[in-house]
Amino acid sequence: MGGQTMAEALELPLQMRRDGFDPAEELARARDDDGVVRVMTPFGWEAYLVCRFEDVREVLSDHVRFSSARTPFPGTEEMSEDERAKVRAGGLVGFDPPEHTRLRRMLTPEFTVRRMRRLEPRIVEIVEAALDDLQAAGKPADLVSHFALPVPSLVICELLGVPYADRATFQDFSARQLDVSLPAQERAAAQRENRAYMADLVARAQAAPGEDMLGMLVREHGDDLSTDELIGIAGLLLLAGHETTANMLALGTLALLRHPDQLALIRDDPARVDPAVEELLRWLSIVVSLPPRTTTTEVEIAGHTIPEGSLVVPSLPAANRDAAFIDHPDALDVTRGALGHVAFGHGIHHCLGAPLARLEMRIAFPALLKRFPKIALADPDEPGDFRVFSSVYGVHSLRVTW
Repeated sequence: MGGQTMAEALELPLQMRRDGFDPAEELARARDDDGVVRVMTPFGWEAYLVCRFEDVREVLSDHVRFSSARTPFPGTEEMSEDERAKVRAGGLVGFDPPEHTRLRRMLTPEFTVRRMRRLEPRIVEIVEAALDDLQAAGKPADLVSHFALPVPSLVICELLGVPYADRATFQDFSARQLDVSLPAQERAAAQRENRAYMADLVARAQAAPGEDMLGMLVREHGDDLSTDELIGIAGLLLLAGHETTANMLALGTLALLRHPDQLALIRDDPARVDPAVEELLRWLSIVVSLPPRTTTTEVEIAGHTIPEGSLVVPSLPAANRDAAFIDHPDALDVTRGALGHVAFGHGIHHCLGAPLARLEMRIAFPALLKRFPKIALADPDEPGDFRVFSSVYGVHSLRVTW
């Protein structure tokens, strides 16, 4: 199996099992045969895994029957109600309308396509500087540490007003939060570190709001957002803003290097870049599953009856490889541009930062291939250093030469 042993795969929840780039065979079989199967979440909760494209879209688009707000928040089981509310504050993924609508409305203007275009020149500079660093490192070099991770980390730091000098700190606690091989207590400790770091950042923004997003939220919505909500929003944006795009850049590059015909199409024709980004998003589906929803009534999905009060987990990798959604789903074809995929989710919780992530990838992939037209794997026979136990799939390292 690509990058993981069978023993490792058996220890993982079904929704996290991969075979290299692909969903594991047993996950694909669950989609094709049953559509819905019982699983355990990484937090030890029993849940129903929904695997088919249309069923995943149905779950994600119906917050009335599939509630985010009623789902327990990991690591808060022993907390008082007040403590739980404090920890959940500002976390958009854990709310339903109208609370979700209130929070998202304040953030949406910062992530419009028009606002992203204003950021484009700065992102181009950041990408070129990272490529300079990769080249200066000498070949072979690790694409993750010199390019894939620094680009989105610096972008989200500048957007939020986070000191880039702190990147090792927040990258460490972000990685530990997402690593399901760690004990629950250690993941919870990483969450607390994240929160403490963000609390200090918010306090500084409240004392002297800058021109970044945190400063904007303090200036324009300071009367509408509590300090706890500001901390929660900042923590979510920082975690999602660098982890997801960094892994798309690294894993996407590995996918292209393993499919040189597809790489050549993007390298030689700039018009191919946009559809290629969409296809890589679909084919890789690095977010293995979204936070569980809780059923508010008895529901039926794919012929299965799910009782009220049950946890439901949507499988994005399985859904995006569903033959009912797209022809030849297991083939990587950068010419088709699989619009309509659920790599960014769907419905009211569709990824707020999707325009930013797309922009970063549309700039970074062609810039990388233009600078290094002969880029290749330094160790072509290596199976791949995959992040098997992470909730955001990717690679730990990627040694390349040129």
